[in-house]
Amino acid sequence: MRDNKRGNQGSPSGRLRIVAGKWRSRLLPVAGVPGLRPTPERIRETLFNWLAPVIDGARCLDVFAGSGALAFEAVSRGAASADLIEQSPAAVAILRDNTRLLEATAIIVHRQDAYRFLGGRDGKAAYDIVFLDPPFADGRHEELCRLLADNGWLVPAALVYLELDRKEDLPALPDGWQVIKEKTAGNVRYALIEAET
Repeated sequence: MRDNKRGNQGSPSGRLRIVAGKWRSRLLPVAGVPGLRPTPERIRETLFNWLAPVIDGARCLDVFAGSGALAFEAVSRGAASADLIEQSPAAVAILRDNTRLLEATAIIVHRQDAYRFLGGRDGKAAYDIVFLDPPFADGRHEELCRLLADNGWLVPAALVYLELDRKEDLPALPDGWQVIKEKTAGNVRYALIEAET
């Protein structure tokens, strides 16, 4: 979740506001990492309206977690668990502080490179929902989707959320994957994809 083009619309500077659920309106500190851009509240509201029928009890993975906005929102709204993958030591420290602040035992923060993490499962369970929000300049959404598909990270009919620069087209998707929702807001294109495995 990194990009210098925009900030966290709707939340105070340096803070993340959880929109709904058991932690509704809680403000969490955000690491001062250059380019870190929490998903804006209006996009989170739309995304979690899309996910409302399936979020309860879901096992989630937040890749390039950054502020953890998507994972915290998911667990607040009833997801069973969330694994957060983040490489920045400063961001990881704040994410772990925030899990302690909320007593969020269902959230586990992993300090690791996202591509290395997705490159091998090592017996980890598969996920119901995956949030993919890499740096906009990264441009590797297609590779990330392929790693998810090829390495067995997804349960059948799992949902994958993609967030990218508005100017970019959605990436080529693995066989059997289909876009079920897509929108743009400001500089952001975002989509929800059903991943048949």
